[in-house]
Amino acid sequence: MKTAWKKYNDTDLKNVFELSEKYKKFLDSAKTEREACAQAIKIAENYGYQDISKYSSLKPGDKVYFNNRDKAICLYHIGSDDIVSGLNILGAHIDSPRIDLKQNPLYETDGLVLFDTHYYGGIKKYQWVAQPLSLHGVVVKKNGEKINISIGENENDPVFGISDLLIHLSKDQLEKKGSVVIEGEDLNAFVGSNDNKLSPKDAILKLFKDNYDIEEADFSSAELELVPAGKARDYGLDRSMIMAYGHDDRVCAYTSLYAMMQIENPARTSCTILVDKEEVGSNGATGMHSRFFENTIAEVLDKMNKYSELNVRRILTNSFMLSSDVNCAFDPNYPSVNEKKNTAFLGKGVVFTKYTGARGKSGCNDANPEFYAKIRNIMDKHNITYQTGELGKVDQGGGGTIAYILANLNMEVIDCGIGLHNMHACYEVASKADIYEMYSCYIKFLEEMK
Repeated sequence: MKTAWKKYNDTDLKNVFELSEKYKKFLDSAKTEREACAQAIKIAENYGYQDISKYSSLKPGDKVYFNNRDKAICLYHIGSDDIVSGLNILGAHIDSPRIDLKQNPLYETDGLVLFDTHYYGGIKKYQWVAQPLSLHGVVVKKNGEKINISIGENENDPVFGISDLLIHLSKDQLEKKGSVVIEGEDLNAFVGSNDNKLSPKDAILKLFKDNYDIEEADFSSAELELVPAGKARDYGLDRSMIMAYGHDDRVCAYTSLYAMMQIENPARTSCTILVDKEEVGSNGATGMHSRFFENTIAEVLDKMNKYSELNVRRILTNSFMLSSDVNCAFDPNYPSVNEKKNTAFLGKGVVFTKYTGARGKSGCNDANPEFYAKIRNIMDKHNITYQTGELGKVDQGGGGTIAYILANLNMEVIDCGIGLHNMHACYEVASKADIYEMYSCYIKFLEEMK
């Protein structure tokens, strides 16, 4: 299997590293789904996209986006072909595993103040202790005022953390199974200990009041998340990889979005969907199971004087989609969990995953080979390095994406992303070459799939 790096000339290498720098900046400013949505809107508007409310009608060439509750976004670049003939769609998710604050999070015990938490998504809980964490999110007051919170990213900011048991006292802890070395209810983050004049908790509440005008009761109508503090970093002496929080799935979200920004005068209408809640089942108003996407199609058709329920159904049936999500990359430290002939590798290009699921492909999409054959033709035509992969050995584990949800609408869908090391850990690892190949794949898919 060829690697992507070997085909690059000096110009290609420059493009690879330039894209990686842009992506790292995106990661640093998009550590939550709300921040990722805001950054996506900012990028899109810089390329001429406007909120759908700005349009009374739509015609070929128009660029619009729909913002769903500041946590999901859907963008369209209207093509010259009849829109009923279908869309070319890229779909990714912008939520990542993390530690959420509970609705009544702040408490004091033994002279210390802590946040009570509930983890979000599939994590190994022991990986999140003894790590510097930052606090991101929004607090909504009773009067509707939204207060954005970001503490721990600037060098002069304090950080938060969840304590681990010192090795000297961990005899009993180390005899536990890895899944219960740290219990979910023990993922409590330390906030402060100052009791100079006020009690520690009152001192913390005063800081929130003085700096953000937040009362303790306001935490009940808030979405606050603890994520790893710090910036995305080059990984490896050759700087060929990136280590960062949130590659899953913002690496696919960013490249999907940025690829769509490069499309000019499309024939088929291009569409990019960036959604929330994938890590917890894609439910809720901002997840892929909601009717948000279908509603945007209806709105677009209405502004083109083509709306009918039948046209919505025809568009869905005639559409092609890459479900932009990551896969596992072979790790030589843990070779036994993969079957190497059907596993993705770092540096060997974008990964097409025909099926995900677990235990007999349960819950998967299982893409049609006719659709994948068309994609292979486009990849080979443009010398894009690609590979196939699956989520580990049969019966070893598994996972899922949003692919099956869109396939349930009767469109052609296949998973397409890159392989990662350390998936769902605080710091994941991606290859810069794979990121570039994925970006190139998305551009050609939008331009040429029909």
